[in-house]
Amino acid sequence: MNNKKNRNIFVWPDLAVMEFLTAIALTIILLTWALLVNAPLLEIANPGMSQNPSKAPWYFVGLQELLVYFDPWMAGVVIPSIIIFCLMIIPYVDSRHEGRGQYTFSLRKFALINFNIGFLMWLILIFVGYFFRGPDWHFYWPWESWETEKQIAESLWSPSPWTGLCGLAAYFGLGIVIPPVISREFYRKRRSTRYMIVMLSVLLMYFVPVKIFLRLAFDIRYVLVTPWFNI
Repeated sequence: MNNKKNRNIFVWPDLAVMEFLTAIALTIILLTWALLVNAPLLEIANPGMSQNPSKAPWYFVGLQELLVYFDPWMAGVVIPSIIIFCLMIIPYVDSRHEGRGQYTFSLRKFALINFNIGFLMWLILIFVGYFFRGPDWHFYWPWESWETEKQIAESLWSPSPWTGLCGLAAYFGLGIVIPPVISREFYRKRRSTRYMIVMLSVLLMYFVPVKIFLRLAFDIRYVLVTPWFNI
């Protein structure tokens, strides 16, 4: 049993054959889906009448959903730029040799868990924006008709700038200070500069669901309001 568990698995033929079979299965699924699902073209676009709801292509619907919870500048420019930048710097901040050339979870728990959570968050935004947003971008359950006009009275509010600034400072401050207290080894493996970059990236990622929760639970529109930008 131990010999079988610890044996090496090679790229060829083990991995290559599995990837090839997976590609064939996905191709069959996509072809079957394309043949069974009717996807007609819509009428010619009328500049004087916008479709309601007007949705972006599915791969941009996640950004459109973020507009509900964030300032347009944040949702459309800042957040995508941060995501791209953080993905670009992964090879430079994660230079450890553990797990290289191996398909292992035990040696890369922190990286794999956080990456998959971030990826799942993005899929959820796309799913909600594409399937649950109706006219005027109101939330509709699948059993609710879009013909029923929703009048949602939102009493949104924002805390004072000083309160919002203190809240952000507490969020990022505690997020940076607490992990070394819990696990000194976590900090030692990354040192100060890499640790700060990693934790700031992770905290920025988790700030998105935190902001969404504050909006849904407490009707907080913006955490921090300034003359230049809103968060």
